[in-house]
Amino acid sequence: MLQMVDAIAERNEGLALLLGRLGLGALFLPSGFNKLSNAAGFAAYLTGHGVPGPVIVWAWLGALIEFFATLAIVFGFATRTAAILLCVFTIVAAFIGHPYWTIAEAAARLPQYINFWKDIAIAGGLLFLFARGAGPISIDRR
Repeated sequence: MLQMVDAIAERNEGLALLLGRLGLGALFLPSGFNKLSNAAGFAAYLTGHGVPGPVIVWAWLGALIEFFATLAIVFGFATRTAAILLCVFTIVAAFIGHPYWTIAEAAARLPQYINFWKDIAIAGGLLFLFARGAGPISIDRR
């Protein structure tokens, strides 16, 4: 059984990597576009979550990374660089947006706990993409 699964994976590796990249795009592209379209709103969100310094600069940097790194991943262009940038972005976003350890009430803490660990899992998937590359159905073709 395991050999059959391995054979299917090897035969369909390019398609599986493409579908995985498109799945990441479905998650990150709309969010990145919204941040680019409303950087001031994103900056206000960051301010409300205790981000120090020139918040508008952080907002623009985050929006640009989220949108353009995701676009690069979808097309398979400079995929490893884009994947590691988006991985770091996602880890930072998890700590800024979902600090479940600061919430005393269990009912309010649970959704933040779940979203924090989902972000960490997504970062793990991005590390796989960083290590593996985009695959043959990509601009990188590796």
